[in-house]
Amino acid sequence: MCLKSKAIFLDRDGTINEDYGYVYKLSDLKLIEGVTKELTRLQDKGYLLIIVTNQSGIGRNKYTYEDALRFNDGLLTVLKKEKVFITDVFMCPHVPEENCECRKPKPGMLRGAMKKYNIDPGQSYMLGDKMSDVECGQNAGVSSFLITQKNDLHHWVDLILKEDI
Repeated sequence: MCLKSKAIFLDRDGTINEDYGYVYKLSDLKLIEGVTKELTRLQDKGYLLIIVTNQSGIGRNKYTYEDALRFNDGLLTVLKKEKVFITDVFMCPHVPEENCECRKPKPGMLRGAMKKYNIDPGQSYMLGDKMSDVECGQNAGVSSFLITQKNDLHHWVDLILKEDI
């Protein structure tokens, strides 16, 4: 039997980096204070770090898919300099009206990642700043936590690592 991986699914804007609405310019990239420390703690315990992000600005013609890819690449470069290694980024470019399977709260991005990386949902978590993130995780069968305040990420990471013993 093949051993399954455990993962932390992370929303991007508002969870890893500051959310100013339609964030796609590298000049607007600002990491949330303390995020690299918390992600390092998770990665050091063997969790894959996977970003799952709705980017409806693409579907609304606010920016291009290539702009979003450039931003993601820049974000991963900044995180890598801090020794945080993101396994993959799954991105939904659709507007809600398209009713696609990948847009959170639907679980398409998480299910795609679980299949690609042989992830056990029972050992995995979703962290995000919107209820659609929490619902997405629940819809995919993973425990989910809502980040609404500055210290929430630290609190949830403590809880995850306590359960991981």
